[in-house]
Amino acid sequence: MRLADIRPGNNAVTAFSVAAFLLSVLVTGGCGSGQSDDRDAASSAGPGEPAATQESESPAQSADMVSPDRQGDPTDTASPDGQTGPAEPEDQAMFWSRLHEHCGEAFEGRLVTAAPGFDLLDGTERVIVHFRSCSDFETRLPFHIEEGPDAWDRSRTWVFFNHGADGLELRHDHRHQDGSEEENTWYGGDAIEGGPYWQRFVYPPRTEEMGVFMGWRVEIHPNERFTYGTMRDDEWTFRVDFDLSRSVEPPPPPWGF
Repeated sequence: MRLADIRPGNNAVTAFSVAAFLLSVLVTGGCGSGQSDDRDAASSAGPGEPAATQESESPAQSADMVSPDRQGDPTDTASPDGQTGPAEPEDQAMFWSRLHEHCGEAFEGRLVTAAPGFDLLDGTERVIVHFRSCSDFETRLPFHIEEGPDAWDRSRTWVFFNHGADGLELRHDHRHQDGSEEENTWYGGDAIEGGPYWQRFVYPPRTEEMGVFMGWRVEIHPNERFTYGTMRDDEWTFRVDFDLSRSVEPPPPPWGF
């Protein structure tokens, strides 16, 4: 079961809309970050979407929030559990379980890496991830971005799906403040490799276009660190880290919920 099966209002119209969206993704080389049109014009790829640049900071230089025993350890940026290869069911089950260890809690984070053109964050704003809902099938993590005094962007939610034997899937739910879906939403892909502490999710349109892996990497070290980011091959193009050792007050619901 994939996107057409899980979105609300599953019918022929929805299936057609999804097909049309995926066709537009193939034609344009990807979908936006969920920002307003004037922001999107500044970059061909938003922070939710893997960028095509090779000029990002090396993962080995982006360990500011990694625990001391992992600092300088190359396995933390390549395969933190020392494993590589296809996404195995046992590893995915452990990864899924670790996502749920902090369910109901929220944590503050910071920008670690952003390639040129990724202008969603400048590194000075507060960012919060909320492990808001967890079920056997779906886990939702709203991503809240401070825009000013008492002003927050609550448009983005990272949605993980557990399809059992068919593996894990990551999607991006982008909504306007009135709760309606943004034009570019629900993009994502399946986990293709990983371990108990990390998974990589491929974005097929950009991967086919660039000829190298383009997608997302998510890491979860309970009580230590949660990482979300986009990657080109083995290089981070966008990365945010969250400190799981200190919870904060859960934020209001994301837009639309």
